[in-house]
Parts: sequence; C-alpha cells; structure tokens
Amino acid sequence: MSRSYFVVGTDTHVGKTYISVGLIQHFVLAGLRTVGMKPVASGCELSEQGELSNEDVLALSAASNLDAQPDLINPYRFSPAIAPHIAAEQANVLIETGVIKQAYDELSQLADVVIVEGAGGFLVPINTTQTLADLALMLNLPLILVVGMRLGCINHALLTVEAIRARGLTLAGWVANQIDPDMPMFTENLASLQRRVSAPCLSVVRWQENPEFDLPV
Repeated sequence: MSRSYFVVGTDTHVGKTYISVGLIQHFVLAGLRTVGMKPVASGCELSEQGELSNEDVLALSAASNLDAQPDLINPYRFSPAIAPHIAAEQANVLIETGVIKQAYDELSQLADVVIVEGAGGFLVPINTTQTLADLALMLNLPLILVVGMRLGCINHALLTVEAIRARGLTLAGWVANQIDPDMPMFTENLASLQRRVSAPCLSVVRWQENPEFDLPV
C-alpha cells in the first residue's frame, strides 16, 4: 500500500501546509525517508539568490528528512498570491500535469513517503482545461482532506468529499483543523461531519495545537 498522500483542502487558507508539515513529521518520526512536495505555489518572493521561493515550500522542506532538487519539490512557482491558473497566465507559463507527474515519480524513487500538498480547493483551475482534481487523478494517490473548521465548513467538506468520490479517488481520511478560534458550536459541527463523511477522521486539531495522526506507517 502506498504511504504517499495528496493533501487537499476544502478551500484556501484552511491549513493545508500546517497539516502537511505534521504528516511529514509523523513519518519522519517513524524512521521513513519523507519529503514534501508542492506542485504549484503562488505568492512567492525573490530570495537573496534571485530565485522565487515560497514560505509553504520552505516549511515542507524544513520538515522533510530528504533533500531533493527544488524543481522536483516545487515545479511551478509564481509571484502573485492569486489562483494558480491566473498567475501562470500572467507569467506566460502553462502548468502541465505531465511535468508534475514526472517530478513526483522522481521523488517517489528517492523517498519512502511523498506528501503532496495541493493549492487552494480541490477544484481550483491549474490551466485553461484542468483543475487540481485532474492532477489528483493523474497522481492517483490516496487523498487526505483538510477541513477548515469555521462557519460553513460542513457544506464545503461534503461538497469536496462528493467531488472526490465522483472521480473514483480514494479518500484516506480527513482532518478537522480549527482555523477559527472562536468558532461557535465546534463540537456539534465536528460531530455532524463525523456522521456524514464516510472516511476516518485522522486528527482533530484545535486552534494552534500540534496535529497528531491516527495513521499507519
């Protein structure tokens, strides 16, 4: 069984990087060669070396215990903090799923575990015809869904789960990540999701707590 996972979210800013870093640490502690991958990153800044770098990618790399070429870890990077396909259009770049798949395949030859972090929500466009869901189909990895626990999260989560199931993809589990410290009825919302999502809840992460995962290694 593959130990690698594709981490997707119910939306942007739901804590995908935070959870991905936690997953990397989970497998590193188990003694597995583990590396994080961010296929597409927006909101990059110029480093001292004059190269575009992204704080999410840096966080994934810092947690990993395997060094890999930057172009494998993050094949596409853009300056504007906007939707990937729009950022790519502005840079006159075509995001190609085949390029990402090749980078993933190379990483998977080096590592026991590759944690792939998506961009935005599950159906965010990555070019004129494809979405992140199409990339998920190409990689064919089990998915871990990060649910940003805030008002509206039940609808967002159930729609995303439905979209994942409709494509025949495997939902390995989901994480309840409390991104709103003052979310009303947190426990009741969590219970509603646990009843309705037919996949295991791998972790419940309260505001600013470190994630712990019920996930085999």
